[in-house]
Amino acid sequence: MGKKGTEEINIINVHKVAILTILSRHIGKEKAIGMAELYQEAFGKSWEHRINDTRLLRTVITLLRKDGVAICSDSSQHGGGYYLASAGSELEDYLGRIRQRALKALSMESRIRRIGIAELLGQMQMNIEG
Repeated sequence: MGKKGTEEINIINVHKVAILTILSRHIGKEKAIGMAELYQEAFGKSWEHRINDTRLLRTVITLLRKDGVAICSDSSQHGGGYYLASAGSELEDYLGRIRQRALKALSMESRIRRIGIAELLGQMQMNIEG
């Protein structure tokens, strides 16, 4: 890996630690932190363009989730934001919402392909197994 790649990984790791440290003070849905506030705390500045400026924040959260950190989110108008699950039921709630979104997307794909969802899942399984 080149010097630039190593530097990028180090920067990402610094942001992972910072965001995880901030989220450790936001355990439970009732203590969720909004994206703007989390961005400001993590990066020390306010964002100007919601999509472009927060891309790194969203990327780091995704990487932490891929590492197995149970970072939940809620998109409600009042009290929405990111938080660490305080109990198994909060985590199950969040994971249930993820599964519902995934199933809706798979259902749409199966309709477009005009095959049953079971057949689509079988094809996907064969692709995974190679």
